[in-house]
Amino acid sequence: MGSQQETLQRIVSTLANKNDEIHNFIDMLNHTIRNVQVNSSNAISELDEEFDGLYSILDEMKGSMSSTIQQEEARKIQALQDQLSQCSNALESSEELLELAAQSLDIKDPVEFLKAARQIKDRVTMASAFRISLKPKVSDSMTHLMVDFALERRMLQAVKFLPVPKAPEIDPAACLVADNCITVSWRMPEEDSRIDHFVLEYRKTNFDGLPRVKDEQRWEMIDYIKATEYMLSGLKFDTKYMNFRVQACNKAVAGEYSDPVTLETKAFVFSLDSTSSHLNLKVEDTYVEWDPTGGKGQEKIKGKENKSRSGAPSPKRTSVSTRSSVRGSRDRFTGESYTVLGDTAVESGQHYWEVRAQKDCKSYSVGVTYRNLGKFDQLGRTNSSWCIHINNWLQTTFSAKHNNKTKTLDVPVPDRIGVYCDFDGGQLAFYNANSKELLHTFRTKFTQPLLPGFMIWCGGLTVSAGLQVPSAVKTLQRSENGLSGSTSSLNIIA
Repeated sequence: MGSQQETLQRIVSTLANKNDEIHNFIDMLNHTIRNVQVNSSNAISELDEEFDGLYSILDEMKGSMSSTIQQEEARKIQALQDQLSQCSNALESSEELLELAAQSLDIKDPVEFLKAARQIKDRVTMASAFRISLKPKVSDSMTHLMVDFALERRMLQAVKFLPVPKAPEIDPAACLVADNCITVSWRMPEEDSRIDHFVLEYRKTNFDGLPRVKDEQRWEMIDYIKATEYMLSGLKFDTKYMNFRVQACNKAVAGEYSDPVTLETKAFVFSLDSTSSHLNLKVEDTYVEWDPTGGKGQEKIKGKENKSRSGAPSPKRTSVSTRSSVRGSRDRFTGESYTVLGDTAVESGQHYWEVRAQKDCKSYSVGVTYRNLGKFDQLGRTNSSWCIHINNWLQTTFSAKHNNKTKTLDVPVPDRIGVYCDFDGGQLAFYNANSKELLHTFRTKFTQPLLPGFMIWCGGLTVSAGLQVPSAVKTLQRSENGLSGSTSSLNIIA
């Protein structure tokens, strides 16, 4: 009966997962249909713009060339009219001489005849009719302004849609996730010399498999990538997975996206639990600050601000007020246990987070604890908590604490501390987060879930979660594990 129930339960779980995949696929299909309609409309609009631009250029060229023809026509006609006017004037002068010569033939007196003949001869010699050219200055041909668009017509007839690059192929085996960096590698299905660059898009998700359409973050884009590999660095892994896709672009158009790839981004993600912190601590997600007024001073200021304004308070002030009322009703830590815990427990595996203290911070502790830390207890003073403690009051002291035992650490206090917790291996190590120098290691067997713990007095701490275990820390841990016998003097054994 029990085995049948387990089998049926697995079947139900498998069907539920499959139904969820089908629902996601249906959403993707509907989303694709809408995108096809939108993109088709955009393509038609762009086609209209291109043709309108082409028509505009052709109309402009036609107007310019017509104007050139008209100017040439006007020039030739003006030249011919000038020549015609000169001929008319010469003809008129020639006809006058001809009439004068005819009249001179009737003169009987030899002396007068000779005189008239000499005058006519001189005038004929100077007559414009004998100096003008009887050849047109310009021809009537306009063939030099003829056009033949046969070649252009053939080119236009050969116009087709732009060649689109094929979709790249992401190679999951060549992709690397390490040190909060992701290297994405891809290749083209075939050589394409026209590709100018690539576009990489990514987004965070908590779902494995194909990217979902609903309830997902928007895609982030990195443009103008020249190589077929790109590394994203300085990431915060606050989700379980990240989706990636790539498209190739030539000088004119972008191609199809590659099939999306989902990469796992394992990291320990937590926030500071403001509902369980000491009243003298002001907590904001991943930041905690000493507040000697216990929030009362801030509430008083907030009250004055609200009285000075009409209408409802801003969302920000409302959230602070709500948080203050919650804090005022709890007593998780009190007395001199100025403690705040993380809201997520470590129950297995290897995890890493970092802490940065303000420069004027007087005293603080960083470590882990079981859930049973008492309300008056301080980190490192119980057998269920481990920490390193920094005291900057009067002079700086740096020590490791557990079960009310202290070991002085003869190393400089770093401005950023890395915490490495190997729950299954029973190790809690502290590092200089900048240089990855090992500061101290606790070795024990953890029997209960661990919560990140922090104590602060006079100052503030910033916690960085969502970090992977750095490669340098992994290497040091392997070395430490190999030499654990010879380095036992560095450890406080629980």
